[in-house]
Amino acid sequence: MPATATSPLAAELAEPALERLDRYARIDTTADRHSGTRPSSRGQFELLDLLRGELEGLGLADVSRDDRGFLFATLAGNTDGAPVVGLLAHVDTSPDAPGAGVEPLVHRDYDGGVIALPRGGTVLDPETMPELRDKLGHDIVTSSGDTLLGADDKAGVAEIMAAVAHLVAHPELPRPTLRIGFTPDEEIGAEGALELDIERFGAHCAYTLDGSELGEFQTETFNASEARVTFTGVDVHPGHANGKLVNSTRLAGRFLDRLPAELTPERTSGHEGFVHAIRVEGSPGRTTIELILRDFDPERLAAHEALVRELAASVVASEPRAGADIDIRPQYPNMRTYLDRDPRIAAAAEEAIRRAGIEPRLVPVRGGTDGSILSSRGLPTPNIFTGGHEFHSVREWASVDDMGAAAAVVVRLAEVWAEA
Repeated sequence: MPATATSPLAAELAEPALERLDRYARIDTTADRHSGTRPSSRGQFELLDLLRGELEGLGLADVSRDDRGFLFATLAGNTDGAPVVGLLAHVDTSPDAPGAGVEPLVHRDYDGGVIALPRGGTVLDPETMPELRDKLGHDIVTSSGDTLLGADDKAGVAEIMAAVAHLVAHPELPRPTLRIGFTPDEEIGAEGALELDIERFGAHCAYTLDGSELGEFQTETFNASEARVTFTGVDVHPGHANGKLVNSTRLAGRFLDRLPAELTPERTSGHEGFVHAIRVEGSPGRTTIELILRDFDPERLAAHEALVRELAASVVASEPRAGADIDIRPQYPNMRTYLDRDPRIAAAAEEAIRRAGIEPRLVPVRGGTDGSILSSRGLPTPNIFTGGHEFHSVREWASVDDMGAAAAVVVRLAEVWAEA
């Protein structure tokens, strides 16, 4: 067993998980916030159909993919009385970095130095990536430098598939009935989870594999809202604009300048929330700013929403010809409220991680997962690590050794629930 493996099972599952990630990552499944379709991009169907064929090839029952992009399958249990347990991962990738033409690279036996990728001048430097510094001797998988890798969440997809294939190959291993689900459009506000048919999925609880560092599991996420602030002005030919022009781009600039620096993502950590401008588009007559608002405390999130409204109003207060339209919508809730109602679900994840040879670490998610919405809708769904890092960027990477560990956790999770 390699010294970097957490258990013999993790060592056995690492390469199968990597082979699957390499295959899945090459399919462009970038989510599109503005498409208006479900799923939001056609590539998600391509990956789902590939997975459907693989699940059928493994002999799973009830394999089906609907026209909204939800793929479900059943691995029958071999233990009487155990509840049905779900395993979930999302197939879409973030629109924050290019997702087409992904070519994964594997860097074997990482030596602790800088990893220079061949495209885009992208560099992975352990001096600025402390998690990478801890992976000496691991096999590291990256993109080629000009795209994201897609480990968020194709590493989770690959780990579930590797674990399921292992359970199929070893029918003597104890397991409850497992419901497998691959879902669309998590990256655009967990919209896919809003449409998942919980009754048809039919699980007592579920687990997403969508986390990061080895040993992490999460029962707490941000509460999330999105805001769209549109400033309107008066557009006039600049040669005749004196006393007439009201430039909405300048109004937008004042709004952005007034956002408190201490509420930006780059200045917050832990349980601190933020207000983050993600897109600005406009012209002198009309400019729109899109923002995401996050906090673990719902009252503080409400305060962030009030701040956006107040700042927008203050910007146009001195110019009667200007206007500001503010649209704020909820995206997902903190799942902790719902998971606390049945502590057994988180306890099972903790025990599975420990049985996989890893010290479990309960940490909050500075983001959201499908579990946020699913838990609020009645399907309690904590989150488990995948071994991926630097998500949503061309610097994204994953430890192959940690991917094997995550797949091993899935096998042990089945064992824990079979005993229950």
